[in-house]
Amino acid sequence: MKQMKFKFLIALAIIGLIGAGCRKDWLNVNKDPNNLTGQISPAFVFTNALAQTVANEVDQNEIGSYYAGQWTQSSSYIYSATIFAYQFTNSNFNFFDPIYNNLQDYQYVIDNANAQGQPFFKGMAQVMKAYLFQKLVDMYGDVPYSQALKGLGSLFPKYDNHKDIYESLIPLLDTAIATIKANPFTGTFGTYDITTAGSLGNGNRTKWIKFANTLKLRILMRQSMIPGRSSYIVPLIQATVQEGTGFLDQGQDMAVNPGYLQTTGKQNPFYERWGYDAAGSKKSLGRYPRLTKFLFDVLKATNDTFRLKRIAYAKGGESSSTPGVSINPEIVANYVGVPFGAASGYTATTTSYLGPSVIIKGQYNRPLYLITAAESQLLLAEAASLYGSQITFPKTPQQYYEQGVIESFRLLGVPNATTQANALLRSGLNNADWTASTDKLAAIWTQKWIALVNFGGLEAWTEYRRTGVPNTPQSLGTTSTNRPLRFYYPNTNTPSQPSGIVFTSKLFWMP
Repeated sequence: MKQMKFKFLIALAIIGLIGAGCRKDWLNVNKDPNNLTGQISPAFVFTNALAQTVANEVDQNEIGSYYAGQWTQSSSYIYSATIFAYQFTNSNFNFFDPIYNNLQDYQYVIDNANAQGQPFFKGMAQVMKAYLFQKLVDMYGDVPYSQALKGLGSLFPKYDNHKDIYESLIPLLDTAIATIKANPFTGTFGTYDITTAGSLGNGNRTKWIKFANTLKLRILMRQSMIPGRSSYIVPLIQATVQEGTGFLDQGQDMAVNPGYLQTTGKQNPFYERWGYDAAGSKKSLGRYPRLTKFLFDVLKATNDTFRLKRIAYAKGGESSSTPGVSINPEIVANYVGVPFGAASGYTATTTSYLGPSVIIKGQYNRPLYLITAAESQLLLAEAASLYGSQITFPKTPQQYYEQGVIESFRLLGVPNATTQANALLRSGLNNADWTASTDKLAAIWTQKWIALVNFGGLEAWTEYRRTGVPNTPQSLGTTSTNRPLRFYYPNTNTPSQPSGIVFTSKLFWMP
């Protein structure tokens, strides 16, 4: 409780610096990125930047959830041809500018932490820089990197090759880890680190190194489908394992929480968009996103009803009088998904809302997640499956896989999570039970796709583009067989692109 109160004080102090804010921008530092004076405390900027990163991801994960085949829309809203008929242009999905704005904050910390006596923030800011540049590459391909974030020193930075950027992120993370190890927090500065990973709380350096190692693993495994790439991947994973700190493990979801308040514009931004306003009234926009029929079919095929009932509410949504419980009886028949891209016939009241794993009335202060333990363990399962004969992993692929599934049950809030997960893992069913699964990689990828539902839509779409698993149906909104492979650069001082290139131009890590 004292820690949370301190976070509230941090937030109030930031508000005092920046004046009244609105919506998710309430934690932004009011600054000119081309003329920073170096007088703002890196502690404040770092806290702001973390909060803004996860706020930005609400938009990114929404679109990713659609294109990963996890979400679609109800027909209680006007049909979005932009999303479901793939009729987007360079005026849609501008995640590019907000991420670069966010990166300016982390670069400010990197450039000023030592000079202002706060070196402990530098390595962490470097980790977040790598985290965001991977996202940019995964969404757009070539982006400014080597000449970016220099303010007036580089007004028109070149667009670097996206494969080169990926390869630059590993040494950046190695540098970050070395910086973190060399600079323990002093005084109360650790409380400005608003991330936690299970019992590894604010200002814990082990947590940040585990996060950095997991991010390295994500970057490297993204490239695993490239023929001949193992000679690059294997030594780097082996070095990461030998570093010794490890990866995000049991209960260690890398989460961000600045101390959300029950005030308009200051609640958890996911909750405030799809759940309830500060007065406790349901947000009308909560009638828009719907879980897909395909997702429900995948879960039902393995009798995975415990996660189903945490991912979604039964049709009609949450009870107004009993938070966390559905209006209608929570029987499988009442969990109604919508065919992906369906234009009509599936109203909000007759279909399933986003569930209690992410939205419960009154729980406005839940954290948001950068990387979950489930994703970490499933990445390790894949790495051990592919490279286990060449890398000294401490566990087997099956052990990592089963821990990943257990972590998914835990994060979703399934009662008796380990027991229920183990029932699935011993079910004898394909893509659930490791022993019974005919294609181990497909099982890992399927379980990762499920584990990312509601928590990591962009990552789910990115993984789908890499693996093609699970085989999600094409949107009913188009007759084309093409699907988006990336986004257009936004129409804001960026290169023009030929129409249709987003359906034909693969990123370097795509098979």
